[in-house]
Amino acid sequence: MGNVMIFYVGAVLFLNGLWLLGKIDDKELALIDFFIGVLGVVVAFYGVMVDGSQLFCAQILLFAFTYLWVAINRYLDVDGRGLGWFCFFVALSALPWGLMVLSTANSVWTYWLGLNWIAWAFLWFLFFLLLALKKENLLKFTGWVTVVQGVLTGWIPGFLLLNGIIG
Repeated sequence: MGNVMIFYVGAVLFLNGLWLLGKIDDKELALIDFFIGVLGVVVAFYGVMVDGSQLFCAQILLFAFTYLWVAINRYLDVDGRGLGWFCFFVALSALPWGLMVLSTANSVWTYWLGLNWIAWAFLWFLFFLLLALKKENLLKFTGWVTVVQGVLTGWIPGFLLLNGIIG
């Protein structure tokens, strides 16, 4: 189920990046964020029930809660500072996971996963700067980083994993 989540994280990151670049309307974006947020909750709890992995559950819920919060913010019309501070918490959680995975990496997959956690930590940190600290000058940069990460850390690897090409 994690492979399914990675694939759809690619889609939602790509679309959120386009939203930041002004290419998608707020309320239209909320649908994909809500869908991927709910999918993440299902995948996380499926992982706990089937594999017993609390770590996997916690990691997937970082994504799920982020996307659900983005979706809800689109309808509440709030400034996003609370979400920004949550993104700071997530960045601080994701960075050590990336470093821990890299410290024991022994395959292309585990190196990729460790580097992804570091990339995602950077992206969540950008969202912290943009939303909580209101660094509006980072809007386009964050949009492009989000689009690129959607493709490179989600869509392509998810597609390869789902089709048995890697992993």
